[in-house]
Amino acid sequence: MKTPWYKEPWAWLVFFLPLSAVIAGITTVIIANTDPDDLVVGDYYKKGKAINIEVSKVKLAQKLGMKFGLKLSDNELVIRPLGIEKEFPVINANFYHPTLEERDFYLALTPDGNGDFRHRFEDAVSGKWRVTLSSFENNWKVQATVALPQEEFIELIPNPAQAQ
Repeated sequence: MKTPWYKEPWAWLVFFLPLSAVIAGITTVIIANTDPDDLVVGDYYKKGKAINIEVSKVKLAQKLGMKFGLKLSDNELVIRPLGIEKEFPVINANFYHPTLEERDFYLALTPDGNGDFRHRFEDAVSGKWRVTLSSFENNWKVQATVALPQEEFIELIPNPAQAQ
C-alpha cells in the first residue's frame, strides 16, 4: 500500500533542511541591509598614503620630547604636559571609539593657570578609546589607546610604531 508523499515523515525532513537554510539566508540579508556596519575609514588607499605623513608627525613629537599625562575621573578630563618646557596655546584632542564612529569626538583645549588642559563632560565617558593629541598647527602628534575612566595619570608617549 502506497501512501501519498506528504504523509511520509522522511519527505518533510528532506524538505525542512533546505527550507530552513533559505529562511536563514533571507533573514541574514534583511539584517545586513537594515543595520549596516559603520565604515570607520571609507577610502583605504588615501588613508594608507596618509599614514606616512602621520608617522612623521609622531617622529617629530618624539624628537621634541613630547609627553603628556591623561586622567579622566568624575567626568573631568585633565591633560598635563610632562617634561616639556614649551607652553601650548591650544591642544587638539581627538577621541576615537574603536567600533562606533558616532561616539568619536574632538576637543580644542586651552591651558588653565597651571598649564593643564581641562574639560568637564556632562555624560560619563568610558570604555576603550584611541586618544590623539596634536598641536593647533598639526605639526606633531601623540597618540595612545587607553581605557577610560582613569583615576591616575597615564603617560601618552609618541610611538611611531602605533602611528595611524
